[in-house]
Amino acid sequence: MASRGHGPKVRWGILGTGKIARIMAAAVRASQDGELVAFGSRDVERAAAVATEFGVPSPGRYEDIVGDPDVDVVYVATHHPLHREWASRSADAGKHVLCEKPLAVTSEDARAIVDAAERNGVFLLEAYAYRSHPQTERLVELLRGDAIGEVRLIDAVFGYDAGPAPTNYLLVPELAGGSILDVGCYTTSMAHLVAASAVGEPSVEAVDVVGSGTVGPTGVDHSAAASLVFDSGALARVACSIEANLQSDVRIYGSQGRIHVPSPWLPGRIGRGAEIVVERSGSEPETIPSSVEPDVYTVEADAVNAAILKRDRDPAMMPWEDSLANMRTLDRWRAEVGHPRAPHVAPDTGRTA
Repeated sequence: MASRGHGPKVRWGILGTGKIARIMAAAVRASQDGELVAFGSRDVERAAAVATEFGVPSPGRYEDIVGDPDVDVVYVATHHPLHREWASRSADAGKHVLCEKPLAVTSEDARAIVDAAERNGVFLLEAYAYRSHPQTERLVELLRGDAIGEVRLIDAVFGYDAGPAPTNYLLVPELAGGSILDVGCYTTSMAHLVAASAVGEPSVEAVDVVGSGTVGPTGVDHSAAASLVFDSGALARVACSIEANLQSDVRIYGSQGRIHVPSPWLPGRIGRGAEIVVERSGSEPETIPSSVEPDVYTVEADAVNAAILKRDRDPAMMPWEDSLANMRTLDRWRAEVGHPRAPHVAPDTGRTA
């Protein structure tokens, strides 16, 4: 750790130079205890250009960033099929890891990443920014406090129109494109969180997954839906799309009321503000607001910094077993839609991350 000002700084290296990498770079710079020190890409010139944009001194290839002694935590913002290799290599190099969602393409790959973190004693978090947000913390408190009684049904939806451009990586099967791994993973992760919180457990398993979807000409799912039954007894209905602007929200129905989260995924960025609406049986609706400052990604960066400085490894906001259970659900949903098993490493498509 570097010591600057009043305390130690967590030094970040970022693998990838796309939109989400840039968003997280800005978040790290705005965070309380983080310092952005390195950018990596398979294209060194691209890494240098983005490093210059952010005033970062150390651009390089992925392996340069992973091996850099001045990097404490690596944010893996590559395309999905490269997560297993670079999250695992980062952990094996003794680096803490924030890996962009989904943790991997398959549960087997995700298990390999968790194993690497475990054997090297490093922090690992799957990057669902909403999991670190105060709005989600309040939702968990409500569910654990039986605010609406026994949770019986969960509706979780996330969809938008990504456009038809054939160069869009979301339409490329070799890059594990499709709506399920892009935004459907949010809906299943929320369903897992709600079902687990309702019974006071860190994670629960989906014992039944029934899904369907529409597959486009390139072989990836454009829209999909699924029903999940959890071992806790809760039922979830999830839906996602990269071809339609859905009403992206979460509704939870219990034996004594219901909860609506209008902007669950990126509060303050998508939809209106951050609030939870609780309707208890026989009572007027109660709106519980949350602050949207700082930005949801800065909140995530702050959470990672704090966990690393406290020497936490398995994060409470999304425990490793929760990530693995969610990946097993995604495996089954994608199989229902007809996706073939994706490779660990994408073939050379000429694209750079």
